[in-house]
Amino acid sequence: MFFLAADIPLCAATHLWHLLKVPQKKRHKAPRGGAAEQRRRQPRPDYGGGPTPLFDDTSSPGDPAYNQNQPQGGGAFYGGMAGQQILTDPMANMAMQYGSSLATQGKDVMEKHIDRFISISKLKYYFAVDTTYVGKKLMLLLFPYMHSNWSIRYNKEEPVAPRYEINAPDLYIPVMAFVTYILVAGYCLGTQNSFTPELLGMQASSALVWLILEIVVITMAMYILSVATDIKTFDLLAFCGYKYVGMIGILLGGMLFGSMGYYLALAWCSASMFFFLLRTLRLVILPDASHDMGGSGGNKGRTYLVLAIAVLQPVFMCWLTRHLIPNQN
Repeated sequence: MFFLAADIPLCAATHLWHLLKVPQKKRHKAPRGGAAEQRRRQPRPDYGGGPTPLFDDTSSPGDPAYNQNQPQGGGAFYGGMAGQQILTDPMANMAMQYGSSLATQGKDVMEKHIDRFISISKLKYYFAVDTTYVGKKLMLLLFPYMHSNWSIRYNKEEPVAPRYEINAPDLYIPVMAFVTYILVAGYCLGTQNSFTPELLGMQASSALVWLILEIVVITMAMYILSVATDIKTFDLLAFCGYKYVGMIGILLGGMLFGSMGYYLALAWCSASMFFFLLRTLRLVILPDASHDMGGSGGNKGRTYLVLAIAVLQPVFMCWLTRHLIPNQN
């Protein structure tokens, strides 16, 4: 009876030990072949028919690096992550800053070098025009005979802007007239079945070269004659560029009315340009406008210079338009 009572606790203890020992063996049992064998047994990922990558991802789902590097938002996450990496990349930011500073330096250098030859602030004065000024100035260039007051108003020793003074020279009308003249010249060449891009380029280059040569000759003549005047190079460029307005009228007259229209328009526009420059340059180049233009002394050379500039304009107007009208060669 004693032995039977003693065997009951012993059997219970043995049974409890077996229950605890068997799960412990299963919990600590390592897979055969180690971690490398387990990675090799994992199925290869399916790449959807695309090119197989050069290296497979050997990180396991339990690896912290795997969970850290895995995207959580699908394909859209890749694009956002790439953009954020570019924006936060120090080298990219450095490149952007360097490019910005390089562009700023280039702009400063360009403005600095341009200002050596051309004063931007002074050049803006010649383009300070409006629609009213352009209309009145075109009428003055084509019909100058009724105009009486040719003087230029000044404000604190500076000439008034062209939009407020019709007698002030501007560069807007000459530039627009030059471009329009090239377009009309191309149309005239087209009506003669002789239009080519090269021929139109030669026409534009020829007109520009003659204008530059004209400015150079006038400047040298003023230097040789020791003409001390306030007239500037831009002023000469404006006065000599006004002839393109008359040249457009001459070409239109020739296209619409043939040879007779060409000669009538040439005579009218040449006389108008001669009269306009004579009255305008008389107050600019001559020191005393109240004296007669045929006076003696230093005024005589200045008078000849004014006459030469005024006479040259009709010559160039005929030279640059005659070959563009049929039966004028």
